[in-house]
Amino acid sequence: MNSTGATADAGSEQHLRRALSNRHIQLLAIGGAIGTGLFMGSGKTISVAGPSVIFVYMIIGFMLFFVMRAMGELLLSNLKYKSFSDFASDLLGPWAGFFTGWTYWFCWVVTGVADVIAIAGYTDALIPGIPLWFPGLLVVVILLALNLPTVAAFGEMEFWFALIKIVAIVALIATGLVMVFTGFQHDAGTASFSNLWEHGGMFPHGFMGFVAGFQIAVFAFVGIELVGTAAAETKDPKRNLPKAINAIPIRVLLFYVGALIVLMAVTPWTEYVAGESPFIAMFALAGLGIAATVVNLVVLTSAMSSANSGIYSTSRMVFGLAQDGDAPRMFARLSKRRVPQNALFLSCILLLSGVGLLYAGKDIGTAFDMVTTVSAVCFMFVWTIFLCSYLKYRRTRPEKAAASAFKMPGGVFMVFVVLAFFVFILWALTTQPDTLTALLVTPIWFAILIVAWVFVRKSPHHIARHEAHIAYLRDETIDAH
Repeated sequence: MNSTGATADAGSEQHLRRALSNRHIQLLAIGGAIGTGLFMGSGKTISVAGPSVIFVYMIIGFMLFFVMRAMGELLLSNLKYKSFSDFASDLLGPWAGFFTGWTYWFCWVVTGVADVIAIAGYTDALIPGIPLWFPGLLVVVILLALNLPTVAAFGEMEFWFALIKIVAIVALIATGLVMVFTGFQHDAGTASFSNLWEHGGMFPHGFMGFVAGFQIAVFAFVGIELVGTAAAETKDPKRNLPKAINAIPIRVLLFYVGALIVLMAVTPWTEYVAGESPFIAMFALAGLGIAATVVNLVVLTSAMSSANSGIYSTSRMVFGLAQDGDAPRMFARLSKRRVPQNALFLSCILLLSGVGLLYAGKDIGTAFDMVTTVSAVCFMFVWTIFLCSYLKYRRTRPEKAAASAFKMPGGVFMVFVVLAFFVFILWALTTQPDTLTALLVTPIWFAILIVAWVFVRKSPHHIARHEAHIAYLRDETIDAH
C-alpha cells in the first residue's frame, strides 16, 4: 500500500461516530470509577487496613485524578486521537502504541472473563441449580446484541447500569446516616461515628496494615480511564471530557469514602471479614430482609456493567491497533452504523472462554484472584504510559501545551509525584504472598509482547499503516470530526 492511499484510507475508513452525549459520558465515568470491588471487595480491605482505608481510597483517587487530567489534556490536544494508544504511538513511537493497546486489551479481556464467571456465580445465588454455562453464555449474547447496533446503544446501557450502582450506594449512605443519627443498637454495639477511632484507632494494624490496604484497594479503581476510550465517540469532547474528568474527586469522596465511613460508623471495622459484602450486612442490620437478594442483583448489574465496558473498550482498542498496522486489517472495518463489528465479535469469542473456565475446578476463584491482580498491574503500566506520553508532549510540543484549555494541574512535577506513588504500589504488592506471585508472573505478558513486536515492527504492512496513520493524526488540515 502506498503512503498516499494509506493516508486516504486512514482519513476515511475509520471514523468512529461521535454519538455519546454528556449524559452518557458522565455516567460512563462514574461506572468506570465504581467497580464490583466496592460492593464485594471492601470487606477484605476494611479487615486488613481498618479505618485507615478511608485515607487509602482518598490517596489513590487523588493520584489517579492527575493521571486522568494528563490523559484528558493529551486527548484534547488533537481530536483525531481515538484513544490513548494513539497519543502513545504519536508521542513515544510505534512500540508504545503497540504495547499500550495490546496491554489494555489484555487487561479488559481478563477482567471480562472474570466478570462472566462472577455473573454465573451471582445468578446461581439468585436462582439455585441453574446450569452455570447458561447465564455465562446469555450475558455474552445480550452484550453483543446491545453493542452491535450503535455506540449510543452501548452508552444507554452503561448509563442505566451506572445509575443502578449509584442508587445502591446512595441508599446505603442514607440508610447508614439514619442509623447513626438515631443511635441504632445492634449485637456489635451502637451505630456512631466514634466507631471509626474507638477500636484500636484509625491505624489499628500500624503502617503495614495501611500498606496492605493499598495493594487491595488499587484494583477497585481499574476502569477509571474508560472515559478516555470513549473520547472518539463523544459529542463535543472539548466540553464533555473535562466535565467527566473533573468530577472524579467528588465521585471518589462520595461513592468510596462516603460509603466506607458510613459502613464503619454503623458497624465497627472489627466485624468485617474478607469474602462477605459489607453492603449486605448493613442492609440486613437495618431490618431489610431482602438485602441479600437486592445486593446480589446490584453486584450482578455491576459485573454486567464491567463486562459491557470490557467488550466496548477491547473492541475499540483492537480497531485502533488494526488501523495502526498492529492487528489484522479485518479488525479495522466498520459496519454501516460505524461500529467495529469484527473487533466486537473477537471480544465476545474471548469472553466465552469464561464459560469454559466455570467447569475448570474448585480453585478457579483463587486463580482468578491472581489473574485479576495481573490485570491490575497491567493497568498501572497503561497509566504510566499516559504520564510518559505527557512528559514527551510537554518537551516536544510546548506551543500546544501552552495553548491547552485543559492543563494538567501541577504539570511535570505532579507526573513525577504520581510515578513515585506507582513505585510505592509495586512495593506494596510485594508485601503479600498472593499479590507477590501475581507480580512475578506479570512479566510473562510483556515477554510475549516483545516477541510479537520483533516480528510486527518489520512488517511492510505495519510500517505503511503506521506511517499513514501518524501522518493523518498530525495533518491539521483534515477535519477531526
